[in-house]
Amino acid sequence: MTTPAELLRAAARPDPSRPFLTFYDDATGERVELSFTTLDNWVAKTANMIVEDLGARPGERVALLLPSHWQSVVWYLACWTAGVVAAPDADPAESDHVVTDPGGVERATACPGERVLVPMRPFGAPALELPAGFHDYAAEVPAYGDQFAPWSPVTDDLTALERARGAASGAELVAAARAAAEAWELSARDRVLVTADLGTADGLMAGLLAPLAVGASVVLCRNTDPAALPRRTETERVTRALPPT
Repeated sequence: MTTPAELLRAAARPDPSRPFLTFYDDATGERVELSFTTLDNWVAKTANMIVEDLGARPGERVALLLPSHWQSVVWYLACWTAGVVAAPDADPAESDHVVTDPGGVERATACPGERVLVPMRPFGAPALELPAGFHDYAAEVPAYGDQFAPWSPVTDDLTALERARGAASGAELVAAARAAAEAWELSARDRVLVTADLGTADGLMAGLLAPLAVGASVVLCRNTDPAALPRRTETERVTRALPPT
């Protein structure tokens, strides 16, 4: 049995301290680097929040109204760790729970379940103003445990990702990730530059799943300034830009 969450653990095993994700936001000047250990810590805390605070159970759908961001990577992996469905295309009104950035708050209020605001402020700072009926992810998640144990086994046949065009189980996502990594000839030595939207199928595969499948690292860019990319490619020792254009 292999799930997307297990890909993270397998990729981290050779050297948990090495960087997996480096995030840039060219609109704010933010740069955040997460090692495998730090990412796993965030994922465990968020999975605990999903289960304990949202009360989500395996198979429930969580609408992810999130842009390309390091915290979005955390939420995808946390959903898969907790066994709930990550649904970036979902209508909040038809979802069990919703997670949104400030730009999606109006849509998110239609969700009948728990609602979470990810403030997307630099370096994970709490919200300056919290809409009524929302959890402040940045303020609440630090209190959760950095180890996660599911109440029931998270098996690879559970639906992990749901999009408008269909759904995929954990096993199907892992198979697709390995196939993409092979097609792109990725290895653990690669450092992948990704400017595509993480909310798209190609962006999620290039920015998270395929690199995880082989233990490569990612430089994820938001609000990309094209003029900054040559220098960034050099300083971050980028070996590949994905997905191919």
